[in-house]
Amino acid sequence: MAIVKWDPFRDLLSLRDRMDRLFDDRLSRMRGPEDAIPHSVWSPAVDVYETPDSLVLKAELPGIKKEDVSVEVKDNTLSLKGERKFEKNIEEENYHRMERAYGSFYRLFSLPTTVDPDKIRASFKNGVLEITVPKMEAERTKQITVDIE
Repeated sequence: MAIVKWDPFRDLLSLRDRMDRLFDDRLSRMRGPEDAIPHSVWSPAVDVYETPDSLVLKAELPGIKKEDVSVEVKDNTLSLKGERKFEKNIEEENYHRMERAYGSFYRLFSLPTTVDPDKIRASFKNGVLEITVPKMEAERTKQITVDIE
């Protein structure tokens, strides 16, 4: 038996992550036309960060073809939807363990009004979808020196 260092915050972070996903999913489905889409069985992990020039989203989508992923922007909301298809060439009764989730997913992300949705770029490499949403030119941070009299 291996000795593992106990981290008292690991369970709290895991609980926080599950609560965030629960509320993200529930609130996103109450917003409008996406109510017509059935509840997702699984949801990909997504990192969202900001650079001086853009907002970047990175979604983990292993085992999914880029043809099965859709990215749309409407009313300052970016929607990410897709499907991980079940491998039909393997018979279910031969499985010893089935832990990977299959089916559709749907995620919504609010975009600040300072981004330029017409210049969004996306790339898909090694199972990671990277979406770059450039900021509007006028809204980029500018540092100025103010003379004090």
